[in-house]
Amino acid sequence: MPRRRSPDAPAASEPPGCPGKRGIAGSSPSSASAPMGQDASKGGSPQQYARGLLDWLQASKMKTAFLNVFILYAALPFLIRLFPPLLQKFVYLNFWSFPFGVDFQKPEVYLNHTANFYLTSEPGITFGFWHALPDNRRKEAEGKEPSWYEEALADDNPIIVYLHGNGGTRATSHRVLFTKVMSDGGFHVLAVDYRGYADSTGQPSEDGFTTDVLCVYKWVKARSGNSTVILWGHSLGTGIATNTARHLQEKDGLTVDAIVLEAPYTNIRDAAAHIPITKIYRKFPGFESLILDTMARADMYFLNDKNVQVLSSPLLILHSEDDGVVPAHLGRKLYEIAQAASARKEHVQFMAFPASMGLGHEHIATHPDLPLILKKFLESIK
Repeated sequence: MPRRRSPDAPAASEPPGCPGKRGIAGSSPSSASAPMGQDASKGGSPQQYARGLLDWLQASKMKTAFLNVFILYAALPFLIRLFPPLLQKFVYLNFWSFPFGVDFQKPEVYLNHTANFYLTSEPGITFGFWHALPDNRRKEAEGKEPSWYEEALADDNPIIVYLHGNGGTRATSHRVLFTKVMSDGGFHVLAVDYRGYADSTGQPSEDGFTTDVLCVYKWVKARSGNSTVILWGHSLGTGIATNTARHLQEKDGLTVDAIVLEAPYTNIRDAAAHIPITKIYRKFPGFESLILDTMARADMYFLNDKNVQVLSSPLLILHSEDDGVVPAHLGRKLYEIAQAASARKEHVQFMAFPASMGLGHEHIATHPDLPLILKKFLESIK
């Protein structure tokens, strides 16, 4: 017969694995970390799941973005080869018409004593330019009509036909500065926007640029009397200047009085091989055939190196040693080509501006002695 336990006797020890009240009330380490209603064996809270999913999506988006960039990078040279007009857009940048909202018929907003003109170079093509007076004519210019400005071209002050580079217009800040500096220095300045730029009609093309500049040059010469007329090209405009001068010499038997090339290149193919935007493609397989050779397929040559070998005009080349767009060694090479071909070596001159001046590609006009530099050059070629 079993013995009856006394109420005061201690409870018997629980067999292993049998939870008593202590097991129900207590909690194991694993169950303590799991929130109510979640199976701890599945690892992590809903917030952790959401965070992980978000991280995965972000990483996936980044991978997709990198892939898209790589595809674009790899495809662009082939697109350029297949569609050469795309390359013209990159080179001419005429669609980048900064500053925006300019009324070109009101040059006085940017320059005092300046008149706006339009010429028609061929049917359907009308291009604009500003004519800024030299400082010694400004007082008498008050209230005068454009016809008076035309007559003023024969006043024996030298005349600069200024041919700008790609992008922007005649109202772009560094071009306005050039016009102001040189007109302050005693020069007439005609700042030209060729076809496709600013308010000029038509589409950009190398032959079209030459046609436009031939038109304005002949217009000036018909009004300039004995005044010296200088073609001044900057960057892309250097190729336009030498193309025009060569055409005048070979087709019309006219020698341009003087040519100034600011930040020039040997030819547009060499320029494209050195400008910063092509740096990411220089190690790309087929860079030369897909991009550089396509210059010719897009009818872009701008052969400064060929042109200067036949030109008889006095030539001054200006280049800043810190030019980050068209390296100074291209300007120096062009000078060497012209110097070797010239019968009058003293008529071909080169001036380098030290990198310490910080003039770069666009700011040679800020050099305080620029008008004096040009005047000394003109004196030396008389």
